[in-house]
Amino acid sequence: MRTFQKLIRNSFCSSNYSLFFLLAAVIFFSGCNKEFKENNTSAAINATGIDDARSSKPNIVLILSDDVGYEIPTYTGGQSYITPNLDKLSHAGMQFTQCYSSPMCSPSRVMLLTGKYNFRNYTGWGALSLDQRTFANMFKTAGYNTYVAGKWQLDNGDLGVHTFGFDEYIIFNPYEDRNTSHDNSPLTIGRYKSPELYVNGAYLNPDSVIGKYCDDILVDSITSYAAKSKAQKKPFFIYYPMSLAHDPFSPTPDDPEYATWDNSPSNSDTSFFPSMINYMDKKVGQLIRRFDSMGLTKSTIFIFIGDNGTPHYIFSQYKGQTVQGGKQQTTIWGTHVPMLVYWKGHIKPNTINNNLVDFTDFLSTFADLAQTPKPTTYGQLDGVSFYNSLIDPNTKIRDWVFDHYNNDRYTDKPTYRFAQNSIYKLYDSSGLFYNIVTDPYEDTNIPVSKMTAEQLQLRNYFQSIMDSLH
Repeated sequence: MRTFQKLIRNSFCSSNYSLFFLLAAVIFFSGCNKEFKENNTSAAINATGIDDARSSKPNIVLILSDDVGYEIPTYTGGQSYITPNLDKLSHAGMQFTQCYSSPMCSPSRVMLLTGKYNFRNYTGWGALSLDQRTFANMFKTAGYNTYVAGKWQLDNGDLGVHTFGFDEYIIFNPYEDRNTSHDNSPLTIGRYKSPELYVNGAYLNPDSVIGKYCDDILVDSITSYAAKSKAQKKPFFIYYPMSLAHDPFSPTPDDPEYATWDNSPSNSDTSFFPSMINYMDKKVGQLIRRFDSMGLTKSTIFIFIGDNGTPHYIFSQYKGQTVQGGKQQTTIWGTHVPMLVYWKGHIKPNTINNNLVDFTDFLSTFADLAQTPKPTTYGQLDGVSFYNSLIDPNTKIRDWVFDHYNNDRYTDKPTYRFAQNSIYKLYDSSGLFYNIVTDPYEDTNIPVSKMTAEQLQLRNYFQSIMDSLH
């Protein structure tokens, strides 16, 4: 397998963890298999039908991959990577084909957590104002245990985590000054090998993470938190913003190069991207298998999404064509992301859902899933719940999505506002109108003079939507 992965990689290149916790994790997992193996995957994630009767509040696990566009998983049509666990989930659950984010991670995450378009509350890169509230606040009010494990990127450290509704956490990037070392160790760097992790207001002792891989630690911590919540007989919400598969591109523990790899941020090699995608997929499968071993899969909803498109220097094969990653771009390759929902015994297996979903919709949907009213004290919320489409994918939820994208990391970039459906897109300030199916890179604007009556009607409809969103 490693040889096969190496061949793929070589051909791809283009252009204070407590002692108690560690011992508990070792004891707990000693009886578990090492991998989410093919011969038990189907049993672990097989859904046999649909049941909308909810006698208790379900647990919810939201998995957010980093820089993984729609062209990456095999189940969507991707041909460059190995994603068997996501593929199995697509067969065991519901595959959403039309989920849209913003083109970069910080704007996307603010939308996702708060249920608001960026013009309402996006104040700058890597930060969220402390006067805002998130879906975790809502879950906490509804009686849930709440946990975040992974990339924070909302600033304010411990204060921010608790203000935004999370009871406990293990995170990296707790402050906006993400490139500064805080634990004073030259060996713990960044987000992958020997990661610098922040727990309960303090950085972990470097000795506890040296040589370890971030997502291994995160999945262990998530499993431990779920087991604790189960023992407490409390529903839980877990937000897992993965480290994978953002740069710097580097070997995973499944690669022979990992043991001697220099994990400095400047050391990045795109040839490892396929291996990172494979490891991302592996951790998703491992997490579900562990929940199954605890008897939690039928009471837990798993949602997997990407946060934005793949980096522009990654080229992938998708349905017989070469796709350049669209991160930072407002084309579909920058905003169209994979989305899977798996709820054993509740969501009919192997279901395709073509409803439009944008990142503001998750908070409203979570309110329905948690059987709690949508908050009325959080300010204007923009999302539309897609809960009914989980029960019946033919239920139409919305006929447009919108994005207000301010790429404030690059001062020479304008603010983009656009509305779209699954076929057409209109930009607000420029009036440019595209068929994003036949012209996904948006090379040829359709002028008003050449629009059909249907296209003109849709263009005017999109414009009226954007005129109302200020």
